[in-house]
Amino acid sequence: MLSASLVPGDMDPTVLFTTAGMHPLVPFLLGEKHPSGKKRLAGVQKCIRTADIEEVGDTSHLTFFEMLGNWSLGDYFKKEAIEMSWEFLTDKKWLGLDKNKLAVSVFEGDDDAPFDEEAFGLWQKRGVPAERIAKLPKKDNWWGPAGETGPCGPDTEMFYWTGGEPAPEKFDPENKKWVEIWNDVFMEYNKKEDGTYEFLSQKNVDTGMGLERVAMIMQGKSNVYETDVFAPLMEKVREILPTIDIKSRKIISDHIKASVFILANDVEPSNTGRGYVLRRLVRRAVARANMNDLNFDSEKFKLIAQTVFDIYRDIYPEFMIEEKCTDILDKLSLEVRKFRKTIEKGFKEFEKYYRLGVTAGGDYSNLPETLKGEAIFNLVTTHGFPLELIEEIARERGLVLDIDNFNVLIEKHQELSRTASAGMFKGGLADSSEETTKLHTATHLLLSALRLVLGEHVEQKGSNITEKRLRLDFSHPEKLTDGEKKEIEDLVNQKIKENLSVSWKEMTLEDAKKSGAIGVFESKYGDKVKVYSAGHSAGLEPPFSREICGGPHVENTGALGKFKITKEEASSAGVRRIKAVLE
Repeated sequence: MLSASLVPGDMDPTVLFTTAGMHPLVPFLLGEKHPSGKKRLAGVQKCIRTADIEEVGDTSHLTFFEMLGNWSLGDYFKKEAIEMSWEFLTDKKWLGLDKNKLAVSVFEGDDDAPFDEEAFGLWQKRGVPAERIAKLPKKDNWWGPAGETGPCGPDTEMFYWTGGEPAPEKFDPENKKWVEIWNDVFMEYNKKEDGTYEFLSQKNVDTGMGLERVAMIMQGKSNVYETDVFAPLMEKVREILPTIDIKSRKIISDHIKASVFILANDVEPSNTGRGYVLRRLVRRAVARANMNDLNFDSEKFKLIAQTVFDIYRDIYPEFMIEEKCTDILDKLSLEVRKFRKTIEKGFKEFEKYYRLGVTAGGDYSNLPETLKGEAIFNLVTTHGFPLELIEEIARERGLVLDIDNFNVLIEKHQELSRTASAGMFKGGLADSSEETTKLHTATHLLLSALRLVLGEHVEQKGSNITEKRLRLDFSHPEKLTDGEKKEIEDLVNQKIKENLSVSWKEMTLEDAKKSGAIGVFESKYGDKVKVYSAGHSAGLEPPFSREICGGPHVENTGALGKFKITKEEASSAGVRRIKAVLE
């Protein structure tokens, strides 16, 4: 299995980015037949994770990384998975790692599911002593479900000792010298709407092994940033910022690499969703660099970004063609220039807060000794001024920062964001609720209507579906007129009224393109893809809608009800956004 897009799109709208190798496989883990017809898969997947962004810069955490994995779709299970994992890790014909430096963890059990005694026993049979097998709770050794309901189960994780001294006889998961390198997930449960668990009829295995962490161990390095996929980047940062500290070098290298790959997947910087993640990564990198070099500008940023292309050009040639490189570097340059203006404005806003104590007569004796948490919060959230720079200025001015109050405010802010995100992504493919399925099908009809009314330049740039509404981002240079919106709405409702049959067919990607199917993510999950069509029951050829997609869909458009556009707005430069509901 080759790497799918970093943007999961309709394959799994529950997340902004592909965060694990299993995301492109969600429909097949739920029981759909894989296009290749195979039940055993292996592959490497590009991933983006920001949940641990504050950990980036340590020995092993990254924002962008590549995940190795193997999967069983209702085929082998625990015994075979653990045997294969042990063989791959320790056999000299594979990785040949020292058995004395390996430890594992298993699920300890709770009210929902029992202690994973089988996995514990299987590891002992492989020669792992009991004191090297930790029994851990659900927060450590349980995966899923991806949404509120769906496939999930206990997992077993493998760790390697990276300390210079001999590995302790007893495994302590809290000791950071034990680095997790592999995770076998045993999807044997289904979480139901009432919160209870039942056994799955199709039991799956989902594994994940971080390429960079394995490279660190195999290359004898002390952290992932010393490996061959980071060393040239780290050296370029050192060359441009010769006096920068090592942690900042790591963060800048990581964030610029991640930004390049996100842009390569056609995400544009913005203030929402994926675009906001991209913007935040660029700005964090620039803020770190500015702390060392106030003249760090877009040209220096581009020199570092160019190194990413040098490292991955032969690995991902589809992303690294010259035209795309130039476009990505130009977009990064523009974003850096915008942020430098933000920093300039931020300095002015900082001065406003700082000088609140200055009297009209110019008496500076009342200048504050502490910058209030509310001021810090507003600088960060409203003006986009990085906390790192606020801390740097405060040190220069001898100011104490009210960080405790700031942390309270930022936690409330983040909780609101998490709540909004939970609502935004509720009802994705992991749930496949009736409402979500209808809206998913309506999104296909909407995209076809947009192309008919506005032109074939329209391409899907992103979508998000909840149980209550759909959202579609699409390429179009200008705001839609009221007449255009009504024409699109009427066209979708006409196709709903025609009760078009919705069907799917497996075919090669090449044949899918020849058939006129459209798709925003031409990910290769095997030799074949699924193409959904709407329109054959009305004798239409070609059908009204034909897209490469993983589902789910209704069988007939008549089940959708009345389609209504609730909002049309700008999403980012050259991209519009429509929100709609079914009544």
